[in-house]
Amino acid sequence: MDNLPKCPANYTTLTPLTFLMRASASYANRPSVIHEATQFTWSQTYDRCRRLASSLRALNISKNDVVSVLAPNIPAMYEMHFAVPMAGAVLNTINLRLDPKNIATILRHSEAKIFFVDYEFVPKAKEALRLLMEEKNQTEQYSSLPLVIVIDDINSPTGIRLGELEYEQMVRHGNPNYIPEEIQDEWSPIALNYTSGTTSEPKGVVYSHRGAYLSTLSLILGWEMGSEPVYLWTLPMFHCNGWTFTWGIAARGGTNICIRNTAASDIYRAINLYNVTHMCCAPIIFNIILGAKASEKREIKTPVNILTGGAPPPASLLEEIESIGFHVTHAYGLTEATGPALVCEWQKQWNVLPKREQSMLKARQGVSVLTLADVDVKNLKTMESVVRDGETMGEIVLKGSGIMMGYFKDNEATAKAFGDGWFRTGDVGVIHKDGYLEIKDRSKDVIISGGENISSVEVENVLYMHPKILEAAVVAMPHPKWGESPCAFVSLKKNDGKKSDFFTVTEDEIIGHCRKNLPHFMVPKKVVFMEELPKNGNNKIQKFELRVKAKSFVENKNKKTNNQVNQNNHQILAMSRL
Repeated sequence: MDNLPKCPANYTTLTPLTFLMRASASYANRPSVIHEATQFTWSQTYDRCRRLASSLRALNISKNDVVSVLAPNIPAMYEMHFAVPMAGAVLNTINLRLDPKNIATILRHSEAKIFFVDYEFVPKAKEALRLLMEEKNQTEQYSSLPLVIVIDDINSPTGIRLGELEYEQMVRHGNPNYIPEEIQDEWSPIALNYTSGTTSEPKGVVYSHRGAYLSTLSLILGWEMGSEPVYLWTLPMFHCNGWTFTWGIAARGGTNICIRNTAASDIYRAINLYNVTHMCCAPIIFNIILGAKASEKREIKTPVNILTGGAPPPASLLEEIESIGFHVTHAYGLTEATGPALVCEWQKQWNVLPKREQSMLKARQGVSVLTLADVDVKNLKTMESVVRDGETMGEIVLKGSGIMMGYFKDNEATAKAFGDGWFRTGDVGVIHKDGYLEIKDRSKDVIISGGENISSVEVENVLYMHPKILEAAVVAMPHPKWGESPCAFVSLKKNDGKKSDFFTVTEDEIIGHCRKNLPHFMVPKKVVFMEELPKNGNNKIQKFELRVKAKSFVENKNKKTNNQVNQNNHQILAMSRL
């Protein structure tokens, strides 16, 4: 057995680039990408990707060079997921919602050689490049700025430029006979993604060809995605490379429906026009869909499968979105895990349960995708697994081929993340008796009140049960007796009867609602109403901002109390002098 050798016939490098080659051969004339008036087949997409890859090589892009892109969900963004690694380079998709300063930081840290910019984001890119040039002149840390290439509107060209080159010119002038760079080592990097930085500074997460390939297969199997899916891009492709579905739709010979904006009208129109079968999104998109005006809604003829992740969706929200024609599968993941690492796989025996119980089961994060070798919830002090009782909390840890190669230029952070042979997620969770995991909180978001651990997610789920609440976030607020107490921040739903008016509800009503559904110590001590909760580029609620606000409430209260005490003391002193 030991004398059987590896050879080109029986051992090839694992890379998602093979999915496109297969699609071009097996699904050549099927539609691959549709974006308004533009439509391509898989044969055409393969041709365009090879042409672009050859043009990148002509610009001296070589192995491991970083190519950055700032663009929405458009055909060019999709094509670069294949074309850039075809040239041997590493794709860096940048979050559109970042400000110029953060974009400049990413360009500097990644040492991007080429910077593709969608025409709509040219002003933001100009400012980022100005900051980069300013920093370069001051520090002289690197020798050159990236070459900038504009991606003009493929349907209605605007003529906007930032430099001499334009994306479609690159495609047209590319070599149609280009042979993609052979990936010699599947441990080679394919993508560089920067974390959203919800709890720390953004880090550069590096994916390997092997990890991307296996993660893609895990998700299309775990989601039970059949052949020829019609996939609507509501999840940004810049977010963990679209949770690998940029490569996965090619693997299934499906059709990518690209929309520039995730407005309710665009989502309903695309679903109705193209008979969409699948889409991925964060739970915030549920609110966009559910909050659509009557004029924006369209009939959903067949169920649309949604894979959702990001913030844990409350059971009440899952129940509501499914009632209008969507079938939801809940997933959990991180940038470091190449997107979803756990999927709440449905069990047939659950079909007989009441709808509310089904929604509560769907709100769990589930079991590991096939890429993972193991997942557990551990006490990090002892590294012992917690009891599978659905109550004992610990930190969720992962290991497997879908985990990142490491953090770019940060060996210390990489070593810390991979301590004791596991990847430490920083998320607090429990394991139920059936082996399904459920997130209770980020480790930094757990509220410790009088020695009791309070899951902010659990309190938020109860808040979401209130019919007038649209969004909710719970954070720790300092308490003189208990150390910390829950402080709730909520935004309210719009009143259908009046276009611009929101529902009205009092703080006492919400606290009363929580008292009916939670133990007394978990009930928020304060409720703050906001028109919209602060979010980062990935639409995750910025709890660190809310913690600062919650702390300020107590500090201001103490300041007022101290001022009153000082005032009283001055009055007493004045009276004693009399």
